[in-house]
Amino acid sequence: MRIWRKRERIDWPRASGLAYRTVLGIAANRRRAQGVRAFLAPLVPWARADRDTGAERADALLADAEADTAARRAIDRLPERLRSVLVMCTFTELDYAAIGDILEIPAGTVGSRRTEAVARLRAELAEEKRDHG
Repeated sequence: MRIWRKRERIDWPRASGLAYRTVLGIAANRRRAQGVRAFLAPLVPWARADRDTGAERADALLADAEADTAARRAIDRLPERLRSVLVMCTFTELDYAAIGDILEIPAGTVGSRRTEAVARLRAELAEEKRDHG
């Protein structure tokens, strides 16, 4: 679909290379988004399977809720330029180019901001975990 939308501007004798690069880009963006989702999933209670019953389950749910709250606070504290990129990369099927178009920034900047946002979240959540046991 991405190539079809640009069909008027495509040099068709060279389209196979464009198609190859486009597919590689889409796959790389989805792989990166899955990595962010995998990083955030342990912090979201509804993303986990049921583990225990009774008191153990209640303790686990409380710990999940606390982790979820910490993650949300950490995300909320991110600068808007990082938070918007992180949210769009994580929870949409858009690639970096599309997100860049929406935010009016280059696709490479989308990638570097996502990387910076994840690094800041990891550092802040690790620090909070150390501080609160």
